[in-house]
Amino acid sequence: MIDNYEKLENGLIKQKSFFVEKKDYTEKYVETYNSLGELSVRMSFLRLGFLFGAIKEKVTKLLDVGYGNGDFLNCAKDFVTCPCGFEINEYRIPDGCTFIGDIYKEEFDVVCFFDVLEHFDNIYDIENIKTKYVYISVPECHYLSDEWFINWKHRKPDEHLWHFNKESLRNFMKEVGYDLVVYSDIEDTIRKSESKKSNILTGIFIKN
Repeated sequence: MIDNYEKLENGLIKQKSFFVEKKDYTEKYVETYNSLGELSVRMSFLRLGFLFGAIKEKVTKLLDVGYGNGDFLNCAKDFVTCPCGFEINEYRIPDGCTFIGDIYKEEFDVVCFFDVLEHFDNIYDIENIKTKYVYISVPECHYLSDEWFINWKHRKPDEHLWHFNKESLRNFMKEVGYDLVVYSDIEDTIRKSESKKSNILTGIFIKN
């Protein structure tokens, strides 16, 4: 394992120390997602369809943690009674959606973490979330070697603090009270990688 990283017993790879002032998630940072245009909207509908296909039940209240430019919430609001979102910089939330200031206070049917969990200082905080389902997408870390990891495009020091593969994500979610419903690399249909290995790991978990 390279300097300043450690592998936990559950398989998670963690950056051991980082600058207190990490990536500045300003409005300018969020606007980079707008440059994706139609691809961002297609990704949102792909995520939504995968969710409904996996759980096969009505979703009344959904929370998108780190909603970015709001494309997913814009798509979800036509299918979910109460679409909610949290964004650390309070970037404007789409019309018809509710901004949530404390993600641990209210109860939800589904809580989504799309490209978000790897940024948390302490991912174990999600144990305090009140929800039936947790929906996650993260870069999938295959850790083929130290050299591979050093050059991996998703290794972003002081921004991506945690790295996951299928086994470690399932182990972690089990520790915080959730069982795996389904795994997929469905996002790779849009978020293609030059590698033959899967790029983005998507998982849906149910409270046990």
